[in-house]
Amino acid sequence: MPKPPSDMPENQVTPNPNLEKRTRRRFTTEYKLKILAEADACEHGEVGKLLRREMLFSSQLATWRRELATGGADKLTKTAPGPKASKTPEQKRIEQLERDNERLQKKLAVTEDCVSLQKKALSMLDHSNNGSEQ
Repeated sequence: MPKPPSDMPENQVTPNPNLEKRTRRRFTTEYKLKILAEADACEHGEVGKLLRREMLFSSQLATWRRELATGGADKLTKTAPGPKASKTPEQKRIEQLERDNERLQKKLAVTEDCVSLQKKALSMLDHSNNGSEQ
């Protein structure tokens, strides 16, 4: 039985789509170089203020410094986040199929053993029944 309609107003919250969609921040090379220059120009204790103002983490600053030192400004540009995949989708699929094949081979072996055991048990019952009838 359905509930009767309520006289109370609806208290539903409608989400703001701009707040719901979160995206990863991308920093340009120019921005990174500007922030690194500002951080180098900061006096003792002012780097934290800079990081809070720009909403950055000290680890980002350290990473950018390391990248700049190892590869120059070209190293600061990243094309894609995260490590590259070690295996292609075809290789992953082949490995999955090989695991499935191995699992099914084991299952088949167990099933064949059960069937042979049932045959032996049936033949033993037949021998005992034939021996008792004579």
